[in-house]
Amino acid sequence: MKLSWPKTLVKKWFNIKSKAEEFQADDDSCHYAAGGRERDTEVSNAVLFFPDATERLSKKGSDRRVRRSRSKIDIDAAQVTEVNNYRVFVATWNVAGKSPPSNLSLDDWLHTSPPADIYVLGFQEIVPLNAGNVLGTEDNGPARKWLALIRKTLNTLPGEDRERANYGQSSRYCLVASKQMVGIFLTVWVRSNLRDDVKNMKVSCVGRGLMGYLGNKKEGDELRRNSDVMEILRKTRFPRVQGMGDDNSPQTILDHDRIIWLGDLNYRIALSYRSVKALVEMRNWRLLLENDQACLRMEQRLGRVFEGWHEGRIYFPPTYKYSNNSDRYAGDDRHQKEKRRTPAWCDRILWNGRGLNQLSYVRGESKFSDHRPVYSIFLAEVESINHGRIKKSISCSSSRIEVEELLPHSHGYSYTQLNYF
Repeated sequence: MKLSWPKTLVKKWFNIKSKAEEFQADDDSCHYAAGGRERDTEVSNAVLFFPDATERLSKKGSDRRVRRSRSKIDIDAAQVTEVNNYRVFVATWNVAGKSPPSNLSLDDWLHTSPPADIYVLGFQEIVPLNAGNVLGTEDNGPARKWLALIRKTLNTLPGEDRERANYGQSSRYCLVASKQMVGIFLTVWVRSNLRDDVKNMKVSCVGRGLMGYLGNKKEGDELRRNSDVMEILRKTRFPRVQGMGDDNSPQTILDHDRIIWLGDLNYRIALSYRSVKALVEMRNWRLLLENDQACLRMEQRLGRVFEGWHEGRIYFPPTYKYSNNSDRYAGDDRHQKEKRRTPAWCDRILWNGRGLNQLSYVRGESKFSDHRPVYSIFLAEVESINHGRIKKSISCSSSRIEVEELLPHSHGYSYTQLNYF
């Protein structure tokens, strides 16, 4: 008798990575087909990046030259660069392994005024973290349900035609990437009129915990959590972008210009349950934050993790752990033999790099999970090259040079040089 193991299971057991990372997205016209479209591509599951055209122009790209018939033309990068500001909605939610019902409302969570240009929604524990899900075939059912709910909510914003949310029709928002890794699920949505401007999407997954799949949930183990962050930063590698020089294609997380890190970071408050509960009732966020897990902020100050990163001021109660469908923390309702979970700000959003301005940092109040969702709105500066300005500059410079070329070199005229990327 010959035994054979499923390929997916063997890969998980031996932590074998697939050759090509894939993610799901709508097609280029923002139409949704059943199951979406899979693309062979490699966005870290909790990190969002924004490019910076000016740096691309001013670094190694400045050595690249455009040659015309007999002349070279100088163009200042600032003259051909546009700066656009986009509203980016970033959210993280641990949904405690619960699959969403079709009537779950996300309106209070996702409806902002004004609506954002980009929505980045990260989920944790979209499936129960049991042996079957961790070691067996990935369960994509809950992810499909979350995508359907998000699509419906984003495309029925106040004042929008609700019929546009129907599958197969053009939508106001398009899914440009979604990726699941066991219980972690990241989705990125953009306005349909920005879809053509989103290019070179790359995904890279780094597993942590047991065999790189089972997360670390041990309370009080901040050193392990610090190690997880450092390993993700160290191991994440993105494929090079075709058409860009080696020096201009970012491969690591920190190679990027603007970075947003979101997720259930699982840092805890280093106080007793009763002390935390009393401070929450007094809304004494300052004292609570001073004891934030011997703490995320303390670890930052000591340079052990997220050094140089930023987090907005927290003015909301700890987001974990709540009793089922309740506003009460679980420690109030525990059975005598159960471990009492001290309330904590497990769910966080941080950022790094210039050109990101945080407008808000708040939590939602959905009682669907034992975690409350956390979201932030950023204003992101995105610099792009205006090719129309380049053509205009080249045309004007070319006309000038044609006149200058009629003059003899003895008059001291010489050709100028064009540097741009």
